[in-house]
Amino acid sequence: MNRKAFVSKLVVLAGLITIISGLLLFYPQLETKIDATNETDITQLEDASLEEKLAVILDNPNLEGGVTGISVLDAANGDQLFSRNGDIRLHPASNMKILTAASALETLGPDYRFTTEVLTEGKIRGKVLHGDVYVKGKGDPTLLLSDLEAFAKELKKQGIQKIKGDLVGDDTWYDDVRLSQDLNWSDEPFYTGAQVSALTMSPDDDYDAGTVIVEVSPSKKGKKAEVTVTPENNYITIENKTKMVANGEEKDISIERQHGNNTIVIEGEMPKDGSLSRSWASVWEPTNYVISVFRQTLEDEGITFIGKSKDRLEETPASAKVLVAKESMPLKELLVPFMKLSNNGHGETLVKEMGKMIGDEGSWDEGLAVMEDVLVELGLNMDTILLRDGSGMSHKNLIPAVELSELLYVIQDKDWFTSFQTALPVAGHPERMIGGTLRNRMTDSHATENAIAKTGSITGVSTLSGYVTTADGEEVIFSILINNFLGSSATIRSIEDSIVNTIAGHEF
Repeated sequence: MNRKAFVSKLVVLAGLITIISGLLLFYPQLETKIDATNETDITQLEDASLEEKLAVILDNPNLEGGVTGISVLDAANGDQLFSRNGDIRLHPASNMKILTAASALETLGPDYRFTTEVLTEGKIRGKVLHGDVYVKGKGDPTLLLSDLEAFAKELKKQGIQKIKGDLVGDDTWYDDVRLSQDLNWSDEPFYTGAQVSALTMSPDDDYDAGTVIVEVSPSKKGKKAEVTVTPENNYITIENKTKMVANGEEKDISIERQHGNNTIVIEGEMPKDGSLSRSWASVWEPTNYVISVFRQTLEDEGITFIGKSKDRLEETPASAKVLVAKESMPLKELLVPFMKLSNNGHGETLVKEMGKMIGDEGSWDEGLAVMEDVLVELGLNMDTILLRDGSGMSHKNLIPAVELSELLYVIQDKDWFTSFQTALPVAGHPERMIGGTLRNRMTDSHATENAIAKTGSITGVSTLSGYVTTADGEEVIFSILINNFLGSSATIRSIEDSIVNTIAGHEF
């Protein structure tokens, strides 16, 4: 080695030592900030590379014992800017919804709509419909009580005041498997694990299909708290085991449906000056739930059933005629509550709908097979990816961060990309249907209303993947998958936020 080359290497080595020394001096302060806040100030490393800045954050002791996979790409050309365990397969949690949304947009299209129909083979004679009335669901998760009321009003406009026949629910658009294969039984009573049916309904415009809203409030006179259910129905049984206690005492209310039936048990103590408790509880067998509510809706509208009418389930005859129908909002609008609020039911419904439309089978097996085909066409390596559901609730889904970031890169050229982009939560934006699950994160940072990303969280897993613009105007894609952590989810999320804020504040 000549003298000039030797001196040059010494200079480089001295520079590296200086940087490492700075990192070591800075690290204790950085660790404190990560534990205490959602943002990390990297000003002391202003001239460091992005890799050096992120390395400091990733040395946080809260990540020890777990696995963190990160991939950061240049959004303009797909070049890799940073990777740490990027090729390790990890659980994506609700980042799985990125794959589901992209597959649905590519397969069904942004203007795709779900349909619900009311049909009959019967004849109207005078004011009486002689024949069974069928309610055929085709997967619409946005069906509301107001839609059933509109159906009832329309039937009355058609001159129907009495029905001599049964009320029949038809959910055969999908198979009869209600829960995805890896859903924990302990999740099943709650809205996050609601059953999937082709005929279902939601209690409000968050569109948590197959659920009811249970509210518990103080009673002015009674010994038990007041309980209301939305929508009001006779399908759910409330078992009120609450107790009213004095002003100022601690509120302790639990709301949980019993496994395998529709009894919702409410327990605990409610102070006289206590605040409202609200919970979304899933129903057991949502098809029967819709039929039960629709029968009551018809009767409330003055349409009565005569004879030995009963509720039952059966496929609609091909000869039946449509009396009234309702279309859902287009997929591009449905993606907003799906992605912003991380709606699990929408993810599973979209999987079955893709299976039905492409493979003529509304099942998880067929839908996931369709997704695999789409993802291969988009350039993903399915040899390193395992799909088990559409929501990310499964602890068996696997994908490396590099594949997830690559997907976010390639879909930028799709004509539906704007719809996808619009559906992502916006960091620090206070409006619920804009900020979504990121509305209370990165609220005062370089990433505020800059980063758009999908969150994800199941036990021991926290994820965040999306897009952000750097301080010098470069568009960057990131995927952060943190698995097998113990301790505070809030602390782990603060590390994710620090990573994104650091990227946002960086100048290349």
